[in-house]
Amino acid sequence: MSVTHNESIPNQEGDNQNWYSSWFDTPYYHILYKDRNYREAQVFMDNLTHYLNLPEKAKVLDLACGKGRHSIYLNQLGFDVLGADLSENSIAEASKNSNETLHFKVHDMRQPFEEKFDAIFNLFTSFGYFENDDDNLTTLKAIKESLSEYGFAVIDFMNVANVIENLVPEETKTVDEIDFHIKRYVEDGHIFKQIDFEDKGRKYHFTEKVKALTLKDFQDLMDEAGIYLLDIFGDYKLKKFHKTESERLIMIFK
Repeated sequence: MSVTHNESIPNQEGDNQNWYSSWFDTPYYHILYKDRNYREAQVFMDNLTHYLNLPEKAKVLDLACGKGRHSIYLNQLGFDVLGADLSENSIAEASKNSNETLHFKVHDMRQPFEEKFDAIFNLFTSFGYFENDDDNLTTLKAIKESLSEYGFAVIDFMNVANVIENLVPEETKTVDEIDFHIKRYVEDGHIFKQIDFEDKGRKYHFTEKVKALTLKDFQDLMDEAGIYLLDIFGDYKLKKFHKTESERLIMIFK
């Protein structure tokens, strides 16, 4: 997953400031990524909640929750969960699963919440999408402000060194009879993914763009935000982080 500008139909340029709100709001985003390994994600959340030793009925924020699949699972584990996402379409879909201890709301992650949480999860590279780099610091500060006194936050980001080393420059993925032509490249400190496809006689073009943030970048941002980085892991089984070999960069902080 990533972030940058998006267009939709030939010659129709999207809002460059906010590419992610339009791409994530299309049905095509969910079609392209529907084969993601959710069992692996559930194992990750099992490991994470055990590691954090969260109390029963802990208040958990799933920040950038998409359609809420992970929020739903966290709620099934016994937590009081709020799923938040900028995409109105995703939140409308997620809200069909709401119950007394599972709620969803449209929210910009740069803004802190009035309520405080025992844990805040920002999972599966849902960070670094902003056009303005200052917004990354703003988001970290908002996360810190939304934690309870004894709360922990988790950012699960890609390990940039590993991603760049193994970048597939071009490929075509066919999902639901749609051929998604994908190009990936690194430019100006960002990882880009261009996605072109046709559906029902219409051509579409989207660009995802995510800031290539390293552990050092996060450490600098966290220092500036007054955040304490407590632990770092390199995969969903919470194995030790290795600078080049790990697939993920999972940071626990408060």
